[in-house]
Amino acid sequence: MDSLKIKPIAYYRGPFGSKFGVPRQSSLSGEITGRIVFCKPYGVKEALRGLEGFSHIWLIWGFSANKPAKGEWQPTVRPPRLGGNIAMGVWATRSPFRPNPLGLSCVQLDAIEDEQLIVKGADLVDGTPIYDIKPYIAYADSFPDAVCGFAASAPEKKLKVIIPDSIPFTPGQRKVLSEVLALDPRPAYQDSPDKEYAMPFDGADVRFRVSGDVLTVTDYSEFRN
Repeated sequence: MDSLKIKPIAYYRGPFGSKFGVPRQSSLSGEITGRIVFCKPYGVKEALRGLEGFSHIWLIWGFSANKPAKGEWQPTVRPPRLGGNIAMGVWATRSPFRPNPLGLSCVQLDAIEDEQLIVKGADLVDGTPIYDIKPYIAYADSFPDAVCGFAASAPEKKLKVIIPDSIPFTPGQRKVLSEVLALDPRPAYQDSPDKEYAMPFDGADVRFRVSGDVLTVTDYSEFRN
């Protein structure tokens, strides 16, 4: 059988310009709003007919922000959920580093506008290629009693986030940023109060420090075109 050849049908447009800061699973921050912008000829009204009747959709997408892998694929990875210190089989994780770099996310379909899909809760970088879209069907896709291994519960919001009034964000931007930063986007092995971290967010460079369980946004600068 020949290998499957796929191409993007759309691209995701959202507030996160790099992997750093993006929630590690979809729906962890339900306030993140983005758009699915279709490539021609896939965004026609006929292809979207009936989609307005669904509240959630599945996105099949590509890990386009991965750095090129060195050598062959590795059968084990170190999930951030386990502190980055314990190896698990790649098939037991949702790691981006896999033989076929495909991701799967369930997001809320908030609206359909001008043949674009407005979605909430995506765990995607701006510019992520979308390869397919399917409706979420609760009776087939939901298993409340499923056993979920080492990821049995959602990660807790670990940090208290302080965004000074001098940072010129709208109330909506502050809400999204606070939700995301409260999940602690730092690598599991980094915990230095002296280190300043930078994260692209909604066209700006956001800098912050963490001391104990308090994260403080220290600076903000807009990107120059």
